[in-house]
Amino acid sequence: MFIVRSPDFPNAAAMNDDAMKTACPTVVLLFLLLGSSAFAQVERVWLTHRTHDPSKLVVSWTTTQPGDSVVHFGTTTDYGHQVRVEGDRTLHHVEIPLSESDTTYHYAVSSGEQRSEDAAFKAYPTDVLRVAIVADWQGRPDLSAIQKDDPHLLLTAGDNISNLWQTCGTGKKDCIQPYAELIDAYPKLFRSAPFMPVLGNHDREIRPRGNRPPAEAVYDVDATAFRRFFELPDDEWKWHFEVPNFGVRFVALDLNHISDFGTTWQTCHAFDEDSEQFRWYEERMQKPSDFVVTLYNERNASIRNQAKGRWHDLFRRGTCCVTGFGYFAERAEVDHFPYYNTSLNGRGDQYPDPQSKFLAGEDTYILLTLQRRGPMTVDIKSLKHQLLDRQQYNAPHEK
Repeated sequence: MFIVRSPDFPNAAAMNDDAMKTACPTVVLLFLLLGSSAFAQVERVWLTHRTHDPSKLVVSWTTTQPGDSVVHFGTTTDYGHQVRVEGDRTLHHVEIPLSESDTTYHYAVSSGEQRSEDAAFKAYPTDVLRVAIVADWQGRPDLSAIQKDDPHLLLTAGDNISNLWQTCGTGKKDCIQPYAELIDAYPKLFRSAPFMPVLGNHDREIRPRGNRPPAEAVYDVDATAFRRFFELPDDEWKWHFEVPNFGVRFVALDLNHISDFGTTWQTCHAFDEDSEQFRWYEERMQKPSDFVVTLYNERNASIRNQAKGRWHDLFRRGTCCVTGFGYFAERAEVDHFPYYNTSLNGRGDQYPDPQSKFLAGEDTYILLTLQRRGPMTVDIKSLKHQLLDRQQYNAPHEK
């Protein structure tokens, strides 16, 4: 049973003496008999991947009371399988194996007596793969268009929340509440599709930015709250994920506000050609794959010229780059290589790429559609479900 806390029944431990004296006798008796544990509940559930292997999925959730972590799952509502992680906690991450393709998995989570309702997600397909990419999630728009596209995987290009400090207090690095509120805004979406976000500057903003760099760091470069809340591959602030059946690799980089590097406005990790991040990406791009989609949250024209243009050279070994830096939709082409910009809040100031081929002031997302042993189609779509731009890319051996 999924127990929901009623606002008419506050936690007994939180009630003061006067409140207890004036409360309805029946309510008081209920508290005495059941105690506050009766209102313990699973609060929210979301899915992601912590490895590069799509046959393993992480189910995450939070509970109001500490407990162990159990996922019940299977291809029917009878489940038949479970994975348990011992130890009491309120933030739960459990990885489960997926042995089936082209099917629907049902699952529920439990922690002690706290249990969720049944939910379902699609196993990865064998014929057509759909991947949605969004950015600039601060406004919490209506995403029914994305849900209608029924993606198998949901990615971002940064700025998943507005900031940390307004909700958590100034300087608090490990507060996950803004991310919990993101999940709460779209409960069905996050229960039904694995979610793999990319860092933007807003995702680690622990102090107000102000008009000039202050004495203390504005951003938590380590992205403590982000890495605590989400289970992602590699270092989590950068990661890659593969879907081998479709020959596609997604690579997430930590690139945002690079012009502020070295000041108290610094938000991302180092990106010069001797940096860990550059070398790591260079290694990823040396491994063959039919399609490589690189994700980050910096202006395309700014980052591709860094390291004496070597970033651009590395990007071109893949298929395309996607950022969420600007509040508009765009496709640019440089040396026949496509750079995309997308934003769920797409009606801001436009500063076109010098090589822009498509530009629109629309609230948008990107939908990738991959055919097994076939091309990858990249659609820029509005939140009104209108197709704005479509391009098709072939694997290197098909060009």
